Amino acid sequence: MTLQSRHLLTLFIDLHPALELGRTPAGGRRIFPVSGGHFDGERLKGKVSPLIGSDLLLERADGTFQQDVRLLLIAEDESLILMTYRGIRRASAAASLRLAKGEAVAPSEYYLRTTPCFETAAPVHAWLNGIVAVATGERRPGGVTYEVFEIL
Repeated sequence: MTLQSRHLLTLFIDLHPALELGRTPAGGRRIFPVSGGHFDGERLKGKVSPLIGSDLLLERADGTFQQDVRLLLIAEDESLILMTYRGIRRASAAASLRLAKGEAVAPSEYYLRTTPCFETAAPVHAWLNGIVAVATGERRPGGVTYEVFEIL
């Protein structure tokens, strides 16, 4: 059976500069506080809260980066939606260095995929609580953009 999907939304996340936690027992840790953003889709639009959100980025021993992200989405109708995701970013050492410096790097030079989950008490958006989603991402100076797809 082939997986089918439909576009859910495009997510634009703005980030504060990284906080370098350093080498921990788990690996190299950087924390990216979220400073805002917005999202647009056929069924869901709104903004990313600048008050609640962070990416706890972990550089593993193999040079792969593991994401652990929490965001608060505020829909156009003011409904609150918690979005969490884990993901993987892998790239050559040269591309990883350029990304760490905040340079623009073509998404074809690295792999960035995530698995978003949603949680809301808003009846109008309750359908989000029961979907599986995947996303492709692109780092950009000052933030990241994701194309999020609902798996059908």
